[in-house]
This record gives sequence, C-alpha cells and structure tokens, in this order.
Amino acid sequence: MSDIIIRRMTLDDVDGVHAIEAATFARPWSKQDFVKEMTANACARYLVAEKDGAVIGYAGAWIVLDEAHVTNVAVAENCRGQGVGRLLTAGLMQYAANLGVVYATLEVRKSNETAKRLYQSLGFEYVGVRKRYYEDNGEDALLYCCQHMPPADPDFTEPETVTEES
Repeated sequence: MSDIIIRRMTLDDVDGVHAIEAATFARPWSKQDFVKEMTANACARYLVAEKDGAVIGYAGAWIVLDEAHVTNVAVAENCRGQGVGRLLTAGLMQYAANLGVVYATLEVRKSNETAKRLYQSLGFEYVGVRKRYYEDNGEDALLYCCQHMPPADPDFTEPETVTEES
C-alpha cells in the first residue's frame, strides 16, 4: 500500500477516472460530467489513487457548508480487495474535515455488501432508505451518515482557500 499515492484529481486524470467509472457502474457518468465537476462545480472535490503513474481509483464528494455528500467511490477491478477503496474514502473524509465538514452522507446499493462493510468500518451508520433510487434496475439505496469525522489539519490549504489576505 505504500506505493499508492492519494492526491487531488486533475483534468489529466479524467480519462483514467472515466475508464474506471464505465467499468464499475451500470449508469456511468460521462467524461464531460467529470470535466464539469472539475471546472464548474465549486462544491466538488475529487481524489484519485495512483500507482506506478496510473489512476487505480477515485472518490468524490460535494462539500456544502459543514456537510460532505459522497458522490462516488470506485476502484479498478484488478485492484479491488487491496484496501484502495478504504484509503480513498478515508482520504476523502480527511480532506472534507480539513474543509470544515462535520458530517458526511452517501447512498449505497442495498445489495453492495462490500461497500456497506467498508463504510460501516469508517464510522458510517445506516439512517434510511431511498426506494427505487437506482434507475438501471430500481434497486433501493441505503442512506448512510458519518458524524465522526477525523480531526482537521490546522495547516491545510488548497488553491480555493479564501483567507483574510485574499
């Protein structure tokens, strides 16, 4: 795992992220959706997992005031089961906490036992169901919330950070 780098997603990562997205989800986002997230959605923050110069996973959230809503987490099929999803999700939670987030929410397919175990192990708790949420097959989504975010890094900044000197 020490050879995996978790970092902020850039536009150069869109092709790799989209390839993972298309191979993972029944109704994948388009490349343009990811470009729009990166260039036009001020609330969006995405991380990638990189190994040997290749994107092997990604995670994203919309940050609104003190809430993070996790939009997607996916790992390349040949890298699943190796802790990459955990690294990405924990990294995204830390990133969100650094931005002042105090709780995070997400939806997960009712049938996705692997993802549910991951989220529960990171402190997410089941809070409800969204009936027939997934358009591809009408499956319910389970709504999870985590109110135990990691402590914020007091020295964290990013290009979007607004300070009194700005």
